[in-house]
Amino acid sequence: MAKRDYYEVLGIAKGATAEEIKKAYRGKAKELHPDRNKDNPESEAQFKEANEAYDVLKDADKKAAYDRFGHAAFEGGMGGGRPGGGYGGGPGQGAFASAFSDVYEDLLGDFMGGRPGVGGGRSRAQRGSDLRYNMRVTLEEAFSGTQKTITVPSSAACTSCNGTGAEGGAEPQTCPTCSGLGKVRAQNGFFTVERTCPTCGGQGQVVKNPCRKCHGAGRVEVERQLQVNIPPGVETGTRIRHAGEGEAGLRGGPSGDLYIFIEVAPHALFERDNTDLHCRVPVSMVTAALSGEVEVPSIDGGRSRVKIPPGSQSGRQMRLRGKGMPALRGGGVGDMFIELAVETPVNLTSRQKEILREFQEIEAENNPEGASFFKKVKSFWEGMTN
Repeated sequence: MAKRDYYEVLGIAKGATAEEIKKAYRGKAKELHPDRNKDNPESEAQFKEANEAYDVLKDADKKAAYDRFGHAAFEGGMGGGRPGGGYGGGPGQGAFASAFSDVYEDLLGDFMGGRPGVGGGRSRAQRGSDLRYNMRVTLEEAFSGTQKTITVPSSAACTSCNGTGAEGGAEPQTCPTCSGLGKVRAQNGFFTVERTCPTCGGQGQVVKNPCRKCHGAGRVEVERQLQVNIPPGVETGTRIRHAGEGEAGLRGGPSGDLYIFIEVAPHALFERDNTDLHCRVPVSMVTAALSGEVEVPSIDGGRSRVKIPPGSQSGRQMRLRGKGMPALRGGGVGDMFIELAVETPVNLTSRQKEILREFQEIEAENNPEGASFFKKVKSFWEGMTN
């Protein structure tokens, strides 16, 4: 069976422009797509025939060869062709993928409910950039959670042009240089070089009358105030995402996201270790020796009385269960650890010094750790001498 004329397959005249060829193919591809013609067994063959025709006519070199020699240009006998491939890589293996990729986004947009600006460039609408905001909170705020109002320098869709970038909200027009592809081809001998279109910068569309407010960008710089909820249990490095609160998209594209990075400020009393808290509490030498009680604060603003066992040494830790930080997103509460720091008295009176000297004369046997240490020192020195 003889092949149909490619122009006839797409329903266009022989002198059709590149834009007319693409437009005709897009219409045929939508019309003949097998997913839309499940009851027509011939639709798949017709769909492939349209792809083959477009693969040839979209390429200037192949189109010129076809206009001159017809189908014979790709049958291995004309223009240096090769079996199955044809002139310059004609409609052989891979033609379907090559042709269909050119309008894939347009078809996908139609099948999935459409998209703005059909027939324009592929990259016309661009997603806005994500923004980062560093926020410092106190340990008390990290414990209980809080709400803060922040001011975010960002960009928003221009209200004058509704984000299109064109005066009066008009839709941008297809770039005349690249016919909406966003790229152009230059022939250099047998090689074809493809580069970004210099007219539209790869957008595929141009704004002939830019909006005076946003100068064609479709967005303007603004400062916005946002309410941010800080959940209990956050710690340094916690990241909170606010979807769609970043920069506005370019020419109608979706907005980016806002990421808030938390830093918990150092505290004057508490040191944090995940959900546990540590508090260093000074106690007098007498209290550490004889026992007693000290009052310690907790992060919730309360107070706890802690009994000091007799003979306590510096560095001794005691645990207060459930007095630490809450775990982020639930999971319990940590503990608070009290670390004793036994203080040596200063600025003693004469009487106090006298009492301590009397105590010193009888304390040796009451300091087992000191006695053990000096015993080891004596053994060490004797070993060095020998």
